[in-house]
Amino acid sequence: MLIGIDASRALRARRTGTENYSLQLIRHILALDSGHRFRLYCDQPLPAALQDLGSAGQIEIRVIPFPRLWTHLRLSAEVIADPPDVLFVPSHVLPLFHPRRSVVTVHDLGYSAFPEAHRRFSRWYLHVGTRFSARTARHVLADSQATKDDLVRLYGTDPAHVTVIYLGRDAELAPVTDSANLVQVQEKLGIAQSGRHRAYVLAVGTLQPRKNLVRLIEAFAQVRATQTDLCLVLAGQRGWLSDPIFQRVEELGLREHVLFPGFVSDEDLPALLSGALVFAFPSLYEGFGFPVLEAQACGTPVLTSTTSSLPEVAGQAALFVDPLSTEAIADGLVQLVTDSVLRRRLRTAGFANIQRFSWQRCARETLQVLEQTAHGDL
Repeated sequence: MLIGIDASRALRARRTGTENYSLQLIRHILALDSGHRFRLYCDQPLPAALQDLGSAGQIEIRVIPFPRLWTHLRLSAEVIADPPDVLFVPSHVLPLFHPRRSVVTVHDLGYSAFPEAHRRFSRWYLHVGTRFSARTARHVLADSQATKDDLVRLYGTDPAHVTVIYLGRDAELAPVTDSANLVQVQEKLGIAQSGRHRAYVLAVGTLQPRKNLVRLIEAFAQVRATQTDLCLVLAGQRGWLSDPIFQRVEELGLREHVLFPGFVSDEDLPALLSGALVFAFPSLYEGFGFPVLEAQACGTPVLTSTTSSLPEVAGQAALFVDPLSTEAIADGLVQLVTDSVLRRRLRTAGFANIQRFSWQRCARETLQVLEQTAHGDL
């Protein structure tokens, strides 16, 4: 059987959740002893670091360079002219023209839950593209039950045509215990002062409204009334509508206490997570929530939201708060910062929770759906 996979998102130099999902899932599907042939459709040549994606004899790489409308023009043309037995698109939007047997992953419908947090064109494209994919794909994968429920509610998708497959986690991610390494990374990112560790609350993710960072900053300002040595680290690249985040820091006089190290590399992330006193993720909406698992894998106690998929992913290993209440976020931060017993309990529970997630399981379950779709069983 020939399985075609849109690998374009896996090739991004700076990967966030969707890109990381694409890369890890493709890697692990190819590593399975399935006996199938695979064709990867790429919008650029494979970078040196990813050359191994095409190393096996049963894997064909098709590079289709084209700067605009790649999915709907070039990929459409390729898969219609020479169709695989089944096409898999790991990120939201199928090509306008695609094989009858196609599978797509829908990660979230945040553009519907919080439309004001997206550019008008982006919101329109995601709405139209996701609705089109949900209605025309032979089968749909969802990262969480919360996303599946949203698809059924908003687009009337038949529940029988949606399979929930939890994402995996980086099995190599673990607590960094070398104090010199922790301080070195903190110095590199502008957190440590004169070689000395600073206690910090950490949030990781693109700086955008959906991450609820303005309320987190306001809650942190309340916490600093009693925890004067604490700082807040907001790690991630700037996204759309990020200016109010920086403005709120200035308005509250927190310039010296709220730090923005920017995008953090995979190399530095484990130490950054391990050194944090608390990981704060009061996001308004998440289809899955990779950062929660990353923090738990590094032994950092997690504060997160009661909404969307986050209770599903965090399990019993987080302190949950109402993300719309600044007071609730502040109270949760105070609990975690001051209660070492609670932090230890969440740390232990976090290590247990992450065992539910693996890329090997995600790959096996995804491949099973692709096989069933190709054979007409779904």
